[in-house]
Amino acid sequence: MKKVFAVICCLTLLAVKMTQAQDVELAPIELLEQKNEDLDNRLKVLEKFKISGYIQAQWQYAQPNAALGTNMKVGDSFNENLYDDESYSRLGVRRGRIKLAYEEGIASGVIQLDATEKGIAFKDVYLNIKDPWWQTNALRTGIFDRPFGYEISYSSSRRESPERSAIFQTLFPEERDLGAALYLQAAKTSPLSFIRLDAGLFSGNGIKPEMDSRLDFIGHLYATKNIGSNAKYGIGVSYYNGGVLQENKNVYKMVDNAFVLSSDSAANFRKYAKREYFGVDGQFSIITAAGMTKLHVEYLFGQQPGTKASSKSPNAGIIPDGIKKMNPNLSANDTYIRNFGGGYVMLTQDIGNLPFTVVLKYDWYDPNTKVSGNEVGKNGTGFADLAQNTFGFGAFWRANKNIRLTAYYEINRYEKSDLSYQYSYSNEAKAVLINDLNRNVFTLRLQYRF
Repeated sequence: MKKVFAVICCLTLLAVKMTQAQDVELAPIELLEQKNEDLDNRLKVLEKFKISGYIQAQWQYAQPNAALGTNMKVGDSFNENLYDDESYSRLGVRRGRIKLAYEEGIASGVIQLDATEKGIAFKDVYLNIKDPWWQTNALRTGIFDRPFGYEISYSSSRRESPERSAIFQTLFPEERDLGAALYLQAAKTSPLSFIRLDAGLFSGNGIKPEMDSRLDFIGHLYATKNIGSNAKYGIGVSYYNGGVLQENKNVYKMVDNAFVLSSDSAANFRKYAKREYFGVDGQFSIITAAGMTKLHVEYLFGQQPGTKASSKSPNAGIIPDGIKKMNPNLSANDTYIRNFGGGYVMLTQDIGNLPFTVVLKYDWYDPNTKVSGNEVGKNGTGFADLAQNTFGFGAFWRANKNIRLTAYYEINRYEKSDLSYQYSYSNEAKAVLINDLNRNVFTLRLQYRF
């Protein structure tokens, strides 16, 4: 029995040793498999995370009275260190965008930053949730492009002209707003899938903090469809209905060709002036032996509350009462209500199969359609009521899918009027007719997309 027991013990020890030897031999393989599985999981996460962006470096040469900033009023320019009768130039980074997006299932989140020599600012911060059935409908909330017209949402990295039209820069500063919107479209198998409705409620003052309890409605209904295999068209209508807080009792409205102070002052204070826009837009493109031809057209009209000095939409919010008490020198602006009209026409033409495209664009903005010409400057009207127009032409070279070089010249004009702009330099006062101001700008821009 002792011998049998000893044999059993030896066999047991031998089996344990063999098992341990097998474990030692298999451990590296199992470890490798575990590492591969962990790497696969990490890759799946990274596939849901996307980084993209573009950088636009540029050089601009401008005539003495040109405004190189977007949507600057009469007399504003970056020519502060030179005499006002000299042309000037500058280097800069127009846009330095980086976009971070994460998508998992029907939900996604987007953050887009803009880095230039002026600092770093955010442009987009929103979440997007698609419907789980067709994934053609979505709810979006946060800070994102206003769903009005075509040019607002047309990416600056793809747009053929250096800047958006004057009317959009004035009515929709920063292009984006804080809000929530629905994007509705039929399933791809539906015969109505070419129609889409974008509509939402927004704070109404750009990407600045919400300052009041009122929300503005913005909607865009449009359709896009192919014509054969070489052509495509799109057409849309837009509507904006909102309000601008009247910070004091003085509200001026146009009666005939004059601003008249509203008599019902008590009812005006802390009420909302109506802000209402209508828009139509159309796009057409066709590919021929001459290359791709594109035509973009938009027209807007409506009512815009502003100030005496500007018809620009609010993008800084109202002045809170607490800040007014701490800063008594801050004063609320009178409200000036104007009827406006404007838009743009842009034609682009590729040069056959060559990587070159020529661009022609005309845009105009009339902030006050009730007055024109020499009527401007009388009866309470002024610089902010002048119509302006821009004729631009240029070309760009697509070096490859990432690099584009653009050369573009803008001829900027105000409508003809006896209104003069007074300014001084070298201790000498001068006056010049508004329509004689030299405001043309040349832009040379190099863009890299990634």
